[in-house]
Amino acid sequence: MARLSLLFPHPLTPSISKTIFPIKPPFSTLQHKLPSTMALSSYRNGETSPETGCPVPLDQQPINEYQALSTSFPFSWAAGEIVEYVSRLSLMGVSFAFFIGLPVAWFGVVNPQLQPIKCVLSAVSSGLFVVTLAVLRMYLGWAYVGNRLLSATVEYEETGWYDGQIWVKTAEVLARDRLLGSFSVKPLLSRLKVTLVGLGATLFMCVLLLINAEGSRTKSYISEESWGRAVAGVYNDDSARSFEPDVFCGEPELS
Repeated sequence: MARLSLLFPHPLTPSISKTIFPIKPPFSTLQHKLPSTMALSSYRNGETSPETGCPVPLDQQPINEYQALSTSFPFSWAAGEIVEYVSRLSLMGVSFAFFIGLPVAWFGVVNPQLQPIKCVLSAVSSGLFVVTLAVLRMYLGWAYVGNRLLSATVEYEETGWYDGQIWVKTAEVLARDRLLGSFSVKPLLSRLKVTLVGLGATLFMCVLLLINAEGSRTKSYISEESWGRAVAGVYNDDSARSFEPDVFCGEPELS
């Protein structure tokens, strides 16, 4: 004690004593902190979320699927502004119709110079068809994510398709996912539904016009060819009389 009094003439304050003689925490404290550290490491590996204890892998969680879909092509188009959304779909349809549909229709028709309306309608129909497929693909993707957000359970796969599991969402996760699904995904689905109905009606009208144009062209061709000579597959008394006059011998001519 005399030596300690000579080394430390003044009494040690609590802060100085802790600095000189650090006290290690008890093992119970370390054991209490260990689970949180393990949870954090497993969360980084994509196994469990530390806030919710969710065992679903990160790439299969509905909130992460929504974020991935909102930044991927072409699903991000539906989440943009209405002007940008319409312009991108229009650009896709016009580009496909002009660069692919029109050349195919032009070289696939006999005498395309005489049938320009048919070529144009075929090109427009091809562009509408491609845009309809793209919008349908976007609708199916957003509907899948929306159903997983609004559902109270999450189906996931731990390592493969053969070990599927089901996790029941907690109240906090369910409220967050349903809020996101109701106010973010449902408006997108409504927009895509309206787009599909409009595209389907326009495509149906183009197909009807194309059929009518083809029918009118066939009728005009038959009427032009029926004057003065026979047409293959079509019976005509005047043409038959010109080819086989002996058969019609003695019968009055048709006026």
